[in-house]
Amino acid sequence: MFEDRKDAAERLAEALAAYRGQHPLVLAIPRGAVPMAALIARRLEGELDLVLVRKLHAPGAPEFAVGSVDESGWVYLAPHAGAVGANGSYVAEQKQQQLQELRRRRALYTPGRPAIDAAGRTVIVVDDGLATGATMVAALHAVRQRGPAKLVCAVPVASGEAVKLVGGYADEVVCLDTPRRFMAVGQFYASFPQLEDEEVVALMREAAPEVPR
Repeated sequence: MFEDRKDAAERLAEALAAYRGQHPLVLAIPRGAVPMAALIARRLEGELDLVLVRKLHAPGAPEFAVGSVDESGWVYLAPHAGAVGANGSYVAEQKQQQLQELRRRRALYTPGRPAIDAAGRTVIVVDDGLATGATMVAALHAVRQRGPAKLVCAVPVASGEAVKLVGGYADEVVCLDTPRRFMAVGQFYASFPQLEDEEVVALMREAAPEVPR
């Protein structure tokens, strides 16, 4: 059990200490992972940026993922998608809805600057936990296309199935705990509040390099 995201991030930073001095690029999956990634980037003397992806929700169950989509429109579809009613037309509709949200977030979170170059670098993708792993799959796939030298998935807690899944997309998976009974990420935090857009914007402004005017 973690006290909150700060506690989880401190422990995760310790587990990632070998990357201190390598100037890693630490990428957060918004929104919950942004303050965690900001702390980890500071501890590892790296840079902070975002990787924007969205889960595709199961019909009638918005917290249950049947897949995910990245900003390019690439879709990961989980094997169980069809069994819960996510047919082709439903997935196509979900994809368009989530791409619209991704465009909104990109414009709001990092206005006026491109993503930090990941080519040839150690890149650490951070989330606050993995239930199905679907969202992390899209994030890792998106970052892999940018040519990192090493791609690391870093999370405080995950289901065993999720760790196995994302292991096929990362060079290394750093996960502090894989509990047997896994219902939702929030059950492993004493405090797990939702983050608002304004908090993400503030953190990114603080971390952003100066943009020439």
